[in-house]
Amino acid sequence: MWPESDQTQELLHNAADGDTDAINQLMERHRSALRRMVRLRMDQKLMRRVDVSDVVQDVLIEANRRLATYLEQPKMSFHLWLRHIARDRIIDTHRRHRVSAKRSIDREQPLATPSGGDKSSILLANQLRDSRLTPAAAATQKEIAKQVEASIAKLDERDAEIIVMRLYEQLSNQEVAEALHLTEPAASMRYLRAIRRLKERLVGEGDDGLAANFYDQ
Repeated sequence: MWPESDQTQELLHNAADGDTDAINQLMERHRSALRRMVRLRMDQKLMRRVDVSDVVQDVLIEANRRLATYLEQPKMSFHLWLRHIARDRIIDTHRRHRVSAKRSIDREQPLATPSGGDKSSILLANQLRDSRLTPAAAATQKEIAKQVEASIAKLDERDAEIIVMRLYEQLSNQEVAEALHLTEPAASMRYLRAIRRLKERLVGEGDDGLAANFYDQ
């Protein structure tokens, strides 16, 4: 879901030379991916109070403010750096509204939890089931997607995080390793273990067929 890196690298090079237009292009180029990430990770109840676009704008303003420091010594890929800022902003937003709101959000969910029938959940459900679905079976896709999301939400936060990073944010194993400060083999092993635990949870909740298909992906 994140933009291709070649053009990003060119814009970063120009931004380092003081090209303000390149900086603006760089931020706008990542706006839609940031919006998707924020929507994915924000609590559904919180989104009734906080506009996702406002959170994204805050992230871009903060990234613009810190860009010069990043360019001096980039320690990770630009989009991973940007998503790190976004994640911190989401955490701050959750904490602020849980403390200050008159009506508190009922239950704190892990930031990695997808919800609301996210498109990736539907695509994932399609992969888990036979691709030659009958119309009747296809009509249950959203329900299957919700079941997958509910099972992910019940996982340990580390397991949920890596599944969301790989399957929802569509980060490569190399990018996940970089973002989590792991070696690539360690990131791969963590992902496989998370998938196994998700399979076990799906089996425990009574959908053996879905779990078996998921495990084969």
